Amino acid sequence: MYSIGVDLGGTKILTGVLDEQGTLQHTLELPTMAADGPDAVIRRMRDTIDRMLDRVGRANVIGIGIGAPGPLNPHTGMVLGPPNLPGWDQIPLRDELHEVYGLPVYLENDANAAAVAEHRFGAGQGSLQMVYITVSTGIGGGVVIDGQVRQGAAGGFAEIGHMIVDPDGARCNCGNRGCLEAVASGTAIARMASEAFGRALTAEQVAELAMRGDNKAQQVLDTAFYYLGIGLVNIVNLYDPDLIVIGGGVARIGQPLFAALLQALGSNYFRRSYGMDVPIVPAQLGAKAGVIGAAALPWLAREQA
Repeated sequence: MYSIGVDLGGTKILTGVLDEQGTLQHTLELPTMAADGPDAVIRRMRDTIDRMLDRVGRANVIGIGIGAPGPLNPHTGMVLGPPNLPGWDQIPLRDELHEVYGLPVYLENDANAAAVAEHRFGAGQGSLQMVYITVSTGIGGGVVIDGQVRQGAAGGFAEIGHMIVDPDGARCNCGNRGCLEAVASGTAIARMASEAFGRALTAEQVAELAMRGDNKAQQVLDTAFYYLGIGLVNIVNLYDPDLIVIGGGVARIGQPLFAALLQALGSNYFRRSYGMDVPIVPAQLGAKAGVIGAAALPWLAREQA
């Protein structure tokens, strides 16, 4: 038996088939073309799902899992207007796909889906209280408590990227000011570097310049790492995890990032009283975490039934 997972992003749709052992068997990627609107994007999603069903046989598929950017409500199956999916306001994605395929369909925040994948098949295996954070274009996360990824009453549990760490900081795409995403994401690093250097730079280019000893680039990274450290201290005090897993493109900066975050946690005076350090480790599943986690949703539902 198999499940199908769809990782819906602002730029690409990645769909795959997961077997009972948690192995990703087949994948297919198409551009999202988000500017075309919800109907066109859903047609492309259905195209990828149809091809996966043709590969393994509809009778062998137990369900479909969708990982999508928030805000969304996994309980109602509604997508509620993600900034990078224009026109996706109150879209009943779960019910639309269920009506087409007649299979159980599960909708989850993309960061939560990646947390599911890392907990079951990646760096978080064996952890009971895990926090997963992805630091890329934006910042997202998922929290595993007692082995279960938590969703919250409206599906907005652990919107890590939108905790406010600097009330006077940059304006976030969500409308608030000083969100972690606005001051520490890959996009934030690129913005701060462009202001410092007077030309457009990517977060990857900033990291390369810092490795070569460029002080301005290092200052930009230090600022982002400072705010990420504040975010992690808050997360540890809130959730008391036994493991933190960091994924996303910014995590590829590697040792300098992880050293800064460990230093930030080490200076958490409140946590010191517990006498327990929280390991911070890189994610293991890379760009496939989202589709693996989405495809794992039907299996999780079957286990919990």
